[in-house]
Amino acid sequence: MTVFQEGCVEVTADVVVVGFGAAGACAAVEAAAAGASVVVLDRFAGGGATALSGGVVYAGGGTRQQVEAGVADSVDAMEAYLRTEVRDAVSAATLRRFCEDSATMLAWLEDQGVPFDARLAPFKTSYPTDDFYLYQSGSEDAWPDPAPRGHRTRAKGTSGKVFFARLADATRRAGVRVLTQTRADRLLTTDGRVTGVRCRTLTGLPKTLHGLLSRAGAKPWLYYPPLGRRLFGLAAWLERFSRPLTVTARKGVVIAAGGFIANRPLVHENAPLHRGGLALGTPGDDGGGIQLGVAAGGQAARMDKISVWRFVTPPSALQRGVLVDADGQRFGDATRYGAAIGDEIVRHGGKAWLLIDDDVLRVARAQVKTQTAPFQRWQVRYLLDRGLVTAPTVEEVAAKAGIGVPEPVGVPPYSLIDVSVRAGFGYPCPMLTLGGLVVDEDTGQVRGVEGLYAAGRSAVGVCSESYVSGLALADCVFSGRRAGQHVAQPTSTGEARC
Repeated sequence: MTVFQEGCVEVTADVVVVGFGAAGACAAVEAAAAGASVVVLDRFAGGGATALSGGVVYAGGGTRQQVEAGVADSVDAMEAYLRTEVRDAVSAATLRRFCEDSATMLAWLEDQGVPFDARLAPFKTSYPTDDFYLYQSGSEDAWPDPAPRGHRTRAKGTSGKVFFARLADATRRAGVRVLTQTRADRLLTTDGRVTGVRCRTLTGLPKTLHGLLSRAGAKPWLYYPPLGRRLFGLAAWLERFSRPLTVTARKGVVIAAGGFIANRPLVHENAPLHRGGLALGTPGDDGGGIQLGVAAGGQAARMDKISVWRFVTPPSALQRGVLVDADGQRFGDATRYGAAIGDEIVRHGGKAWLLIDDDVLRVARAQVKTQTAPFQRWQVRYLLDRGLVTAPTVEEVAAKAGIGVPEPVGVPPYSLIDVSVRAGFGYPCPMLTLGGLVVDEDTGQVRGVEGLYAAGRSAVGVCSESYVSGLALADCVFSGRRAGQHVAQPTSTGEARC
């Protein structure tokens, strides 16, 4: 229902979802399936970091794709591995439920129209080529009973765009009303319960232009930030033409507005060591959703947890290299997932090099053609060319790199590849935030705030301690569905007014 009142617009629904990425879409679909009327708000055109992602969902325990590929996996094996990554981010019971529900969660996504595939990658990689859609997306080889659990959406290139598009279609089929170019300013409460959202929304030509600019700016924001900032700056200028909007929520509000990696002051305040990386997200990942929840009485946690991605594969041969610090001392494990390597590099002051011998370099160069996707070619050119120095002895190669002398491995000549956080052009270091609002792990309700729920990177969840590829999207689906199912349950509410 839409009511116009003296220069202000009021919309009423059972459930209001702030943010239209994976978590917001899943919450909306589940709330609508429970019989609730649902309105979704998004500051831009929808998709957020989800649409820019690789479209990978971490799932296991015997998914249809694993069975078709002949992969042996179990809930117990999945849980045992993830406990080493998740640690105390969520309770043992929640992690168990996440693992037990994993295969059915992937089937639910397929029911919504998201396509997956059983073609198994035979090599270690940060992201498979278009020939493969099931792969080891974490550090499984470092633990017993390894199994490939990275389920990439079946699509060409990076698959997040298709992943989100199919969820968006499912959201609209469910009868959900989506209001784009609408920015949530604050939560409204009645008798201590969250009962609505005060917003600013664009209409007419400014809305159309804002949508075009935000869509055009999404990829440049990641890959060429000066252009991305300019396009989103123009979109922000158009927001001066927005009008007030109040959305009343009879049952509750779900915050699914992403993390805060685009808010550099907030990142530096909470994680001062994490500087110089590429903000993996959109300008909408500015912490606004988290701050709304805190202003309403919620608490945020794990805000110092930043995932730093430092991939040394593909080519897969490079995982045979040895990580060394500025003193030439060995550390870490190059076979682990890029986020685990990145975390170790940050602990060593952000500086690191990969020491390889002649055999590794020769095999790596031979693997480039078959193991790399087009978007990975810049990284590979850096790893095997611009970022590499070579010399006949470890003493000479260390002098060229300007580091201490490492212990030799393999056969000469030796090469050192600079894999520091600020290594150089062509080898960006993506970062994303993992902390958020503290929620009840059975319902997704923000602790201490009646009528308010949170999901995805706006909430503490399964991936809030450490990240492996696909775990964030899997958690968005898991926590989004949980919040949508519980917020739609019968309750008594008041009303918010303009």
